[in-house]
Amino acid sequence: MFCYQCEQTYRSEEGAGCASAKGMCGKDAATADLQDILLHVCEGIGQYLTRARALGATDAEADRFILFAFFTTLTNVNFNAAKFVQLIQEAAQIRDRARALYEKAARDAAKLPETLHGPAAFVPAADMNGLLAQAGEAAVRKDAAILGDDVVGLRALVLYGLKGVCAYAHHARVLGEERDAIYAAVEHALDLLARNPKEIGPLLDEALALGHANFAAMEALDAANTGAFGMPEPTNVRVTPIKGKAILVSGHDMKDLHAILEATKGTGVNVYTHGELLPAHSYPKLKAYPHLAGNYGGAWQDQQKEFAEFPGPIVMTSNCLIEPQPRYRGRIFTAGPVGWAGVRHIADEDFSQVVQAALALPGFTADAEEKRITVGFGRAAVLGVADKVIDAVKSGAIRHFFMIGGCDGAAPGRNYYSDFADATPDDTVILTLGCGKYRFNKHDFGTVGGLPRLLDMGQCNDAYSALVVATKLSEAFGVGVNELPLSLIVSWFEQKAAAVLLTLLALGVRNVRLGPTLPAFLTPALVDVLVGKFGVLPVGEAQADIDAALTRAA
Repeated sequence: MFCYQCEQTYRSEEGAGCASAKGMCGKDAATADLQDILLHVCEGIGQYLTRARALGATDAEADRFILFAFFTTLTNVNFNAAKFVQLIQEAAQIRDRARALYEKAARDAAKLPETLHGPAAFVPAADMNGLLAQAGEAAVRKDAAILGDDVVGLRALVLYGLKGVCAYAHHARVLGEERDAIYAAVEHALDLLARNPKEIGPLLDEALALGHANFAAMEALDAANTGAFGMPEPTNVRVTPIKGKAILVSGHDMKDLHAILEATKGTGVNVYTHGELLPAHSYPKLKAYPHLAGNYGGAWQDQQKEFAEFPGPIVMTSNCLIEPQPRYRGRIFTAGPVGWAGVRHIADEDFSQVVQAALALPGFTADAEEKRITVGFGRAAVLGVADKVIDAVKSGAIRHFFMIGGCDGAAPGRNYYSDFADATPDDTVILTLGCGKYRFNKHDFGTVGGLPRLLDMGQCNDAYSALVVATKLSEAFGVGVNELPLSLIVSWFEQKAAAVLLTLLALGVRNVRLGPTLPAFLTPALVDVLVGKFGVLPVGEAQADIDAALTRAA
């Protein structure tokens, strides 16, 4: 096992990376190795699909499988080794189908099909023991001794950015939004990785291409969510429970949440959101359900305590899962790409057994003291008052905007983000998205220029909304995005965040502060490239970073 894809990766004086029996996320070595093999076989699928596409032949089902397969390998998503044995065998079958598609397209075009090597020719073993013996062929650092850490690290950036693109695109796909251009970009990246690239230039170009693909994936997901559930609008959300039977829904998947709301209609069971599903309360078609009772708890890293105390079943719809503890292991369910051995999985969107569990469990026995927060400041809400925003900036009432968003985590140093938010001057506005906002979204920031100083824009993928707002404001002021009084302070944890970072770089957004630590796969030389070429900066001390942002903008 070797894994260094997320912010919690083990670090020591000897280097960084989880390389023991179990990673810092709780993933065991067998599962980690099987995930590497699954991605290796998917690279082989990409080799054939990208060549078939060049000849006018495509396979949407194969593309959809790649999205799902990659999603299962994100940090804190699927820990079930047996599931990966199954997915590897399925991937091999799909790769054989992709080969046949390509060879037919070549023959139809009177061309001689290429004989492909590498992942395209890899033959996975039939059982887990055999697969684990092959793991070295798929290891992320298998060429490090030959190529050096810079090339391997940049390959990793492409691979992990690709994981984020696939995750967002999968979320959009399950709600009916697909983009052929995204599939083409995914296939191209897989084909490049399969060819063991050795040059920094092409790898950096591919990373930026994935940034553009991720912008398209976030746009597709935005269209999927708003098309299915309406445009988010400012909404006051209860964050303390009420008396009654209860189900807690965590993760990111709006479709699963909607299915659970439908399944609980008329049952007397209240539904609560957790983690990245807090923004669901701002979508008109979801908040129309009277039994969507509120949000319970905070970010993903606190789930073991919060789930243990919740008096009903829990459904984890996507990342981020931590090892279920005995106090609630019997009442947690997984869905979609998520999995843990021994935990019940909902594979068909039939949540009736979850409802039955809720009716059998005690629920909340009394109302808690009522507390509320406001969410739902998506692009429509912000741009709806754009004239007020522009006037406030021109008059000097609003001096600066700070976009403080991204993933939360348990590592030391993340108090930086709450310290930063609390220290922002009263004549500035805080935009936030992702679960990192839980560190400060209950703080009272007051108002400025007739607007709340804290505007919650939604999930991590709602970086799309933030970029649309920035673009529209830059047009209104007649300046580029980098000339706006706007600073981005990004907390990263896993591969969706890596994809969002690539999007910012691809769109030319500069001076992004990234933390709390930089990714372990970025070598000092690669960090120098990001600093020099794109202005990426590591976070420092909160007040000093605020002062630097305001000085640069002055």
